[in-house]
Amino acid sequence: MTENEAAIHQLRLMIHQSSRGVVFTGAGISTESGIPDFRSPGGIWTKYQPIDFRDFMASEEMRRESWRRKIAADAVMKKARPNTGHLAIAKLVQIGKVSSVITQNIDGLHQLSGVPDEQVVELHGNATYAACLECGKRYELEAIYKTFQDNETLPECDECGGIIKTATISFGQAMPIDEMQAAEEATLACDLFIAIGSSLVVYPAAGFPDLAKRNGARLVILNRDPTPLDGIADLVLNSEIGPTLSAAVGLD
Repeated sequence: MTENEAAIHQLRLMIHQSSRGVVFTGAGISTESGIPDFRSPGGIWTKYQPIDFRDFMASEEMRRESWRRKIAADAVMKKARPNTGHLAIAKLVQIGKVSSVITQNIDGLHQLSGVPDEQVVELHGNATYAACLECGKRYELEAIYKTFQDNETLPECDECGGIIKTATISFGQAMPIDEMQAAEEATLACDLFIAIGSSLVVYPAAGFPDLAKRNGARLVILNRDPTPLDGIADLVLNSEIGPTLSAAVGLD
């Protein structure tokens, strides 16, 4: 048995022994679906300076630029489909081994893979729709795109006249209170915390693995590169996410 096979066997055993697991995912799980990590070479943040939320709110031109970037990014995101990593996590949810999936991702691929929406905690929001920043009314993107692409007309809420923005958390925008609370509650209730595809450097989200460990849960980190929390983990796997999870879960 190779070292990697032994690690996968250990992960499989830890999953079997757990009764209430939590999965925490970052951009690394979605790169295998063709969605680039914003921070990686060639990622969007290497091409454009992120638009701060305060600038978005203060400037119509910044809002237009935000929508231009969103439309360009969706050309890639729309083609993405759940990979074997997403499907393996969905299976763990379906068989009752994982109670919640906490994600830093905004692509909605966990829901597309079969995880019920109420079991996905989206810390950074969801890029597959938009919402009014005043009243919260949801808007689908296609109608917004059509109007914007005609003459770059900025969308306004037809209920309250508020500014409409993609339902994601931008730089400078407060983290969502309800989602942060739900993530904390799930973390404190789990006996196994599996962090997948996250660099574990973006706080406060990256604090959840440490919280789980300090509360007595076993901590697994699956990421292609080392993370700052590897030293406290019970198991670290530096390998490809999809094949590793598929093997550990027994995905058919």
